[in-house]
Amino acid sequence: MNHDSRRPGGTTDVFSTHAVFGAPCWVSLTTRDQEAAEAFYTAVLGWEWRPALLGDRFRMAVVDETPVAGIAAVATMWQMAVAWTPYFAVRSADEVVARVQERGGTAAVGPLSFPPGRAALLADRDGATFGIWEGELVANWGKWRRAAPTFIRLHTRDAFDAAIFYGEILDWASDRPGCCEVRYEGGEVVLRSEGDIVARIRSGALDAAPDPTIRPHWQVHFAVSDVDACARAAERHGGSVLSKGGTEAVLRDPDGARFTVTARRAR
Repeated sequence: MNHDSRRPGGTTDVFSTHAVFGAPCWVSLTTRDQEAAEAFYTAVLGWEWRPALLGDRFRMAVVDETPVAGIAAVATMWQMAVAWTPYFAVRSADEVVARVQERGGTAAVGPLSFPPGRAALLADRDGATFGIWEGELVANWGKWRRAAPTFIRLHTRDAFDAAIFYGEILDWASDRPGCCEVRYEGGEVVLRSEGDIVARIRSGALDAAPDPTIRPHWQVHFAVSDVDACARAAERHGGSVLSKGGTEAVLRDPDGARFTVTARRAR
Protein backbone atom coordinates (compact mmCIF):
# COMPACT_ATOMS: atom_id res chain seq x y z
CA MET A 1 0.00 0.00 0.00
CA ASN A 2 1.28 3.41 -0.96
CA HIS A 3 0.95 6.04 1.76
CA ASP A 4 2.84 9.23 2.44
CA SER A 5 1.57 11.27 5.37
CA ARG A 6 3.26 14.44 4.15
CA ARG A 7 1.39 17.04 2.17
CA PRO A 8 3.24 18.46 -0.85
CA GLY A 9 4.24 21.45 1.28
CA GLY A 10 5.76 19.19 3.94
CA THR A 11 3.10 19.49 6.66
CA THR A 12 1.28 16.53 8.14
CA ASP A 13 -2.45 16.04 7.58
CA VAL A 14 -4.04 14.73 10.76
CA PHE A 15 -7.45 13.93 9.27
CA SER A 16 -7.73 10.35 10.46
CA THR A 17 -9.87 7.26 10.13
CA HIS A 18 -11.33 8.02 13.56
CA ALA A 19 -13.18 10.92 11.94
CA VAL A 20 -14.08 9.12 8.70
CA PHE A 21 -14.65 5.41 8.94
CA GLY A 22 -16.28 2.77 6.77
CA ALA A 23 -15.83 4.87 3.63
CA PRO A 24 -13.28 4.44 0.82
CA CYS A 25 -10.21 6.54 1.64
CA TRP A 26 -7.56 5.44 -0.91
CA VAL A 27 -6.96 3.37 -4.04
CA SER A 28 -3.76 1.59 -4.99
CA LEU A 29 -2.53 -0.25 -8.07
CA THR A 30 -0.29 -3.32 -7.93
CA THR A 31 1.68 -3.75 -11.13
CA ARG A 32 4.69 -5.51 -12.59
CA ASP A 33 6.12 -2.55 -14.49
CA GLN A 34 6.10 0.69 -12.52
CA GLU A 35 7.57 2.92 -15.24
CA ALA A 36 5.14 1.69 -17.88
CA ALA A 37 2.20 2.12 -15.51
CA GLU A 38 3.25 5.67 -14.65
CA ALA A 39 3.55 6.61 -18.32
CA PHE A 40 0.17 5.08 -19.13
CA TYR A 41 -1.78 6.79 -16.34
CA THR A 42 -0.06 10.10 -17.02
CA ALA A 43 -1.23 9.89 -20.63
CA VAL A 44 -4.77 8.74 -19.80
CA LEU A 45 -5.53 10.61 -16.57
CA GLY A 46 -2.96 13.39 -16.54
CA TRP A 47 -1.37 12.31 -13.28
CA GLU A 48 1.96 13.50 -11.93
CA TRP A 49 4.12 11.22 -9.79
CA ARG A 50 6.02 11.60 -6.54
CA PRO A 51 8.05 9.32 -4.29
CA ALA A 52 6.38 7.62 -1.35
CA LEU A 53 7.87 6.77 2.04
CA LEU A 54 7.88 3.02 1.46
CA GLY A 55 10.77 2.80 -0.99
CA ASP A 56 11.57 2.74 -4.69
CA ARG A 57 8.84 0.24 -5.54
CA PHE A 58 6.12 2.65 -4.39
CA ARG A 59 4.98 5.91 -6.01
CA MET A 60 2.14 8.34 -5.49
CA ALA A 61 -0.07 10.00 -8.11
CA VAL A 62 -0.86 13.68 -7.56
CA VAL A 63 -3.49 15.94 -9.12
CA ASP A 64 -3.36 19.67 -8.36
CA GLU A 65 -1.09 19.04 -5.37
CA THR A 66 -3.52 16.45 -3.92
CA PRO A 67 -2.42 12.79 -3.58
CA VAL A 68 -5.03 10.68 -5.37
CA ALA A 69 -3.69 7.12 -5.76
CA GLY A 70 -0.76 4.83 -5.16
CA ILE A 71 1.19 2.43 -7.32
CA ALA A 72 3.20 -0.50 -6.04
CA ALA A 73 5.53 -2.51 -8.28
CA VAL A 74 5.15 -5.61 -6.11
CA ALA A 75 2.74 -7.82 -8.06
CA THR A 76 5.47 -10.31 -9.00
CA MET A 77 7.49 -10.04 -5.79
CA TRP A 78 4.47 -10.56 -3.50
CA GLN A 79 2.62 -12.87 -5.92
CA MET A 80 -0.31 -10.47 -6.05
CA ALA A 81 -2.76 -9.89 -8.88
CA VAL A 82 -2.30 -6.88 -11.12
CA ALA A 83 -5.30 -4.82 -10.04
CA TRP A 84 -6.71 -1.65 -8.57
CA THR A 85 -7.69 -2.07 -4.92
CA PRO A 86 -9.84 0.28 -2.80
CA TYR A 87 -9.00 0.87 0.86
CA PHE A 88 -11.62 1.63 3.50
CA ALA A 89 -11.02 3.81 6.55
CA VAL A 90 -11.38 1.89 9.82
CA ARG A 91 -10.95 2.73 13.49
CA SER A 92 -9.16 -0.53 14.29
CA ALA A 93 -7.49 -2.75 11.70
CA ASP A 94 -7.24 -5.62 14.17
CA GLU A 95 -10.97 -5.55 14.91
CA VAL A 96 -11.92 -5.45 11.24
CA VAL A 97 -9.59 -8.33 10.32
CA ALA A 98 -11.14 -10.40 13.11
CA ARG A 99 -14.65 -9.58 11.89
CA VAL A 100 -13.75 -10.51 8.31
CA GLN A 101 -12.44 -13.92 9.39
CA GLU A 102 -15.44 -14.54 11.65
CA ARG A 103 -17.79 -13.87 8.72
CA GLY A 104 -16.09 -16.12 6.19
CA GLY A 105 -13.73 -13.64 4.54
CA THR A 106 -9.96 -13.92 4.16
CA ALA A 107 -7.06 -11.96 5.61
CA ALA A 108 -4.44 -12.05 2.85
CA VAL A 109 -1.86 -9.59 4.21
CA GLY A 110 -1.57 -7.84 7.57
CA PRO A 111 -2.39 -5.85 9.48
CA LEU A 112 1.04 -4.31 8.87
CA SER A 113 2.45 -1.04 10.15
CA PHE A 114 2.97 1.66 7.53
CA PRO A 115 3.57 4.85 9.55
CA PRO A 116 1.46 6.88 10.12
CA GLY A 117 -1.00 3.97 10.17
CA ARG A 118 -1.70 0.28 9.66
CA ALA A 119 -3.07 -1.59 6.66
CA ALA A 120 -4.41 -4.99 5.71
CA LEU A 121 -5.37 -6.61 2.42
CA LEU A 122 -8.53 -8.71 2.68
CA ALA A 123 -11.11 -10.58 0.60
CA ASP A 124 -14.84 -10.88 1.16
CA ARG A 125 -16.79 -14.15 1.22
CA ASP A 126 -16.97 -14.23 -2.59
CA GLY A 127 -13.30 -13.41 -3.15
CA ALA A 128 -13.45 -9.68 -3.96
CA THR A 129 -10.24 -8.06 -2.74
CA PHE A 130 -10.18 -4.84 -0.72
CA GLY A 131 -7.97 -3.12 1.80
CA ILE A 132 -8.41 -1.32 5.10
CA TRP A 133 -6.47 1.59 6.57
CA GLU A 134 -6.23 2.72 10.19
CA GLY A 135 -4.53 6.01 11.00
CA GLU A 136 -3.87 9.37 9.41
CA LEU A 137 -5.22 9.73 5.90
CA VAL A 138 -3.04 10.51 2.91
CA ALA A 139 -4.73 13.87 2.36
CA ASN A 140 -7.74 15.79 3.54
CA TRP A 141 -10.52 13.32 2.84
CA GLY A 142 -12.80 15.84 1.19
CA LYS A 143 -10.06 16.95 -1.19
CA TRP A 144 -9.16 13.35 -2.03
CA ARG A 145 -12.78 12.47 -2.68
CA ARG A 146 -13.18 15.38 -5.09
CA ALA A 147 -9.85 14.87 -6.87
CA ALA A 148 -9.75 11.08 -7.08
CA PRO A 149 -12.37 8.39 -7.79
CA THR A 150 -15.96 9.35 -8.50
CA PHE A 151 -16.86 6.19 -6.58
CA ILE A 152 -16.04 2.50 -6.40
CA ARG A 153 -18.42 -0.30 -7.41
CA LEU A 154 -18.51 -3.91 -6.25
CA HIS A 155 -19.61 -6.34 -8.94
CA THR A 156 -20.76 -9.42 -7.07
CA ARG A 157 -23.18 -12.34 -7.15
CA ASP A 158 -25.52 -11.18 -4.37
CA ALA A 159 -25.58 -7.46 -3.60
CA PHE A 160 -27.60 -7.80 -0.42
CA ASP A 161 -25.38 -10.50 1.04
CA ALA A 162 -22.33 -8.39 0.20
CA ALA A 163 -23.92 -5.31 1.77
CA ILE A 164 -24.54 -7.26 4.98
CA PHE A 165 -20.94 -8.51 5.03
CA TYR A 166 -19.38 -5.08 4.51
CA GLY A 167 -21.92 -3.41 6.76
CA GLU A 168 -21.03 -5.69 9.63
CA ILE A 169 -17.27 -5.33 9.28
CA LEU A 170 -17.22 -1.58 8.51
CA ASP A 171 -20.11 -0.42 10.73
CA TRP A 172 -22.22 0.87 7.86
CA ALA A 173 -25.66 2.16 8.83
CA SER A 174 -24.78 2.00 12.53
CA ASP A 175 -25.63 4.56 15.19
CA ARG A 176 -22.00 5.64 15.46
CA PRO A 177 -21.31 9.26 14.46
CA GLY A 178 -19.81 9.58 11.00
CA CYS A 179 -20.90 6.17 9.73
CA CYS A 180 -21.96 5.63 6.12
CA GLU A 181 -25.58 5.43 5.02
CA VAL A 182 -26.77 2.46 2.95
CA ARG A 183 -29.80 2.44 0.67
CA TYR A 184 -31.18 0.47 -2.26
CA GLU A 185 -31.46 2.81 -5.24
CA GLY A 186 -31.85 2.19 -8.96
CA GLY A 187 -31.13 -1.53 -8.75
CA GLU A 188 -27.98 -1.13 -6.65
CA VAL A 189 -26.98 -0.91 -3.02
CA VAL A 190 -25.65 2.64 -2.63
CA LEU A 191 -23.23 3.81 0.06
CA ARG A 192 -23.18 7.47 1.02
CA SER A 193 -20.80 9.37 3.27
CA GLU A 194 -21.71 12.91 4.27
CA GLY A 195 -24.40 12.82 1.59
CA ASP A 196 -22.09 11.88 -1.31
CA ILE A 197 -22.17 8.55 -3.12
CA VAL A 198 -18.83 6.84 -2.43
CA ALA A 199 -19.57 3.20 -3.33
CA ARG A 200 -22.11 1.05 -5.10
CA ILE A 201 -22.78 -2.69 -4.96
CA ARG A 202 -24.30 -4.37 -8.00
CA SER A 203 -25.47 -7.89 -8.79
CA GLY A 204 -28.39 -9.23 -10.83
CA ALA A 205 -32.01 -8.16 -10.75
CA LEU A 206 -33.69 -7.87 -7.37
CA ASP A 207 -35.61 -11.16 -7.59
CA ALA A 208 -32.99 -13.05 -9.61
CA ALA A 209 -30.83 -15.82 -8.19
CA PRO A 210 -27.14 -15.00 -7.68
CA ASP A 211 -25.22 -15.20 -10.95
CA PRO A 212 -22.47 -17.85 -10.64
CA THR A 213 -20.66 -16.50 -13.72
CA ILE A 214 -19.75 -13.18 -12.09
CA ARG A 215 -16.18 -12.86 -10.81
CA PRO A 216 -16.67 -10.62 -7.77
CA HIS A 217 -14.38 -7.59 -7.79
CA TRP A 218 -14.22 -3.92 -6.85
CA GLN A 219 -14.03 -1.56 -9.82
CA VAL A 220 -12.57 1.93 -9.39
CA HIS A 221 -14.32 4.74 -11.29
CA PHE A 222 -12.08 7.75 -11.94
CA ALA A 223 -13.77 11.08 -12.62
CA VAL A 224 -12.70 12.63 -15.93
CA SER A 225 -13.86 15.54 -18.07
CA ASP A 226 -13.68 13.66 -21.40
CA VAL A 227 -14.39 9.91 -21.47
CA ASP A 228 -13.72 9.56 -25.21
CA ALA A 229 -10.33 11.27 -24.95
CA CYS A 230 -9.30 8.92 -22.13
CA ALA A 231 -10.35 5.89 -24.16
CA ARG A 232 -8.34 7.06 -27.17
CA ALA A 233 -5.31 7.76 -24.99
CA ALA A 234 -5.55 4.30 -23.43
CA GLU A 235 -5.46 2.63 -26.84
CA ARG A 236 -2.57 4.81 -28.05
CA HIS A 237 -0.47 3.89 -25.01
CA GLY A 238 -0.82 0.12 -24.99
CA GLY A 239 -4.11 -0.30 -23.13
CA SER A 240 -7.52 -1.33 -24.40
CA VAL A 241 -11.16 -0.30 -24.23
CA LEU A 242 -13.33 -3.12 -22.89
CA SER A 243 -16.63 -1.25 -23.16
CA LYS A 244 -17.79 2.32 -23.68
CA GLY A 245 -21.07 4.16 -23.21
CA GLY A 246 -22.06 7.78 -23.12
CA THR A 247 -20.71 8.61 -19.67
CA GLU A 248 -18.39 5.67 -18.90
CA ALA A 249 -15.67 3.54 -20.41
CA VAL A 250 -14.12 0.42 -18.93
CA LEU A 251 -10.41 0.41 -19.72
CA ARG A 252 -7.51 -1.98 -19.23
CA ASP A 253 -3.94 -0.82 -18.74
CA PRO A 254 -0.99 -2.52 -20.52
CA ASP A 255 -0.39 -4.79 -17.50
CA GLY A 256 -4.02 -5.97 -17.35
CA ALA A 257 -5.51 -3.89 -14.52
CA ARG A 258 -9.07 -2.76 -15.19
CA PHE A 259 -10.61 0.56 -14.22
CA THR A 260 -13.45 2.80 -15.31
CA VAL A 261 -13.43 6.43 -16.38
CA THR A 262 -16.68 8.21 -15.59
CA ALA A 263 -17.83 11.64 -16.75
CA ARG A 264 -17.41 14.04 -13.88
CA ARG A 265 -21.13 14.84 -13.66
CA ALA A 266 -22.25 11.18 -13.84
CA ARG A 267 -22.59 10.56 -10.13
